[in-house]
Amino acid sequence: MIAESIKATQGSEGILKATKIVLGRISPEVHPDRGEAVVLPNPEVPDKAVRRRFSAEYKLRILTLADSCTEAGSMGALLRREGLYASNLNTWRHQRERGVLSALTPKKRGRKESVRDPLVAENEKLRRENERITKRLRQAEIIIDVQKKVSQILGIQLATPEEGGND
Repeated sequence: MIAESIKATQGSEGILKATKIVLGRISPEVHPDRGEAVVLPNPEVPDKAVRRRFSAEYKLRILTLADSCTEAGSMGALLRREGLYASNLNTWRHQRERGVLSALTPKKRGRKESVRDPLVAENEKLRRENERITKRLRQAEIIIDVQKKVSQILGIQLATPEEGGND
């Protein structure tokens, strides 16, 4: 329908010019009558999308510009010009209201670094030490039992701590 209205008002040359404006890129094809290049869309898409990051200064500047928008449609024009969404402004406003300038800086993505409580670390250290000492105690008890059995087999009398012997 748009092509028909352009053709009716400007002829086939108007369609060619409109096509150039709409599609965005020049191809090697040339218009047969006038020798003009035909514009075709760029089919290439970036391999991986890049996440945009905004500095705190940029966010504050955009917020001041948005706050100064008083005319109808000026806010939409600002958002279109900057390539932003209204949700960006809402998020940034909430961050500004909380008074956290550092909240306006981009945050590192991914798993957050856990804050280690020093008591938890000390508790783990004491637990490992307790396990080590318990293991040594079991070994010592086994050695003492073996010594008792060997002394019974050989008929050697072992001194008990109550008797005060050192053998």
